[in-house]
Amino acid sequence: MNNIVILTGAGISAESGLRTFRDSDGLWENHSIYDVATPEAWERNPTLVQKFYNERRRDIQKSQPNKAHILLAEMQNKFNVNIITQNIDDLHERAGSKNVIHLHGVITHSQSSKNPELTYMIDYEDINQGDLCELGSQLRPHVVWFGEAVPKMEEAILQASLADIFVVIGTSLAVYPASSLLHFVEPILPKFILDPGNPPVTGYKNLKHLKFPATIGIDHLMKELEKFA
Repeated sequence: MNNIVILTGAGISAESGLRTFRDSDGLWENHSIYDVATPEAWERNPTLVQKFYNERRRDIQKSQPNKAHILLAEMQNKFNVNIITQNIDDLHERAGSKNVIHLHGVITHSQSSKNPELTYMIDYEDINQGDLCELGSQLRPHVVWFGEAVPKMEEAILQASLADIFVVIGTSLAVYPASSLLHFVEPILPKFILDPGNPPVTGYKNLKHLKFPATIGIDHLMKELEKFA
C-alpha cells in the first residue's frame, strides 16, 4: 500500500468558512498578527490573546469538514495516509483522518505557559486567566506563534522522507519551516500541488500543479491518485 503524505494549509480550512490572516492583508479577524500571534503579544496583553483564541475555538466548533477533508479521510481505504497540517483546527480529525500531525498546534488543547510539552485536551471550552497547569503557571492556547520553535517539525520531516507520493493542498508554501518539507521528498517520487495560486515550486521533478480550490480540485486529485492505488 503506497504511503501518501499530505501537507495542508489555510486554503483547505478557508473553504469551511475559517478566515486566515493571509487572506486579509496581515489581519486575522481584524487583529494584527503581532497583537495575537506572537510571544510578545502574550506578554503584553494575555487577556486579549485568550479572548481571540476563545473566539476562534467557537468558530471552529461551528464549522464543518468540507468535501476535501472528507475525501482525504476516505483515501485511507486505499492508501496509508499521513497528514501534516499547518492549521490549528480539528477538521481533519472530525472528517475521520487518523494520522494527523499539527505543525502549529491545535485549538482544542491548552498548553502550559511554562512548559510547552504540558498540553491538555479542552475540546471547545474557553481558557480563562487564572486557569493553571499542574506546575501552577497560566494555561495558554496550544498554538505555535510566530517566533516560536515548531516542535513537530522533525516528525514531519521523517514522514516526508518516507513518502511514496507527496501532496500539497491549500498552502502558498510561504511559511517556514513547513515550506521546506518538499526538499525531504525523494526527487523521483510523484508530487502534486492542489492550490489555485502559484506556490514557489520550480525545479522539482515529477510535480503536477492542479490550479483549483481544494473542494473543486479534490476530485481531480483523486483521479490522479487512482493510478497508484
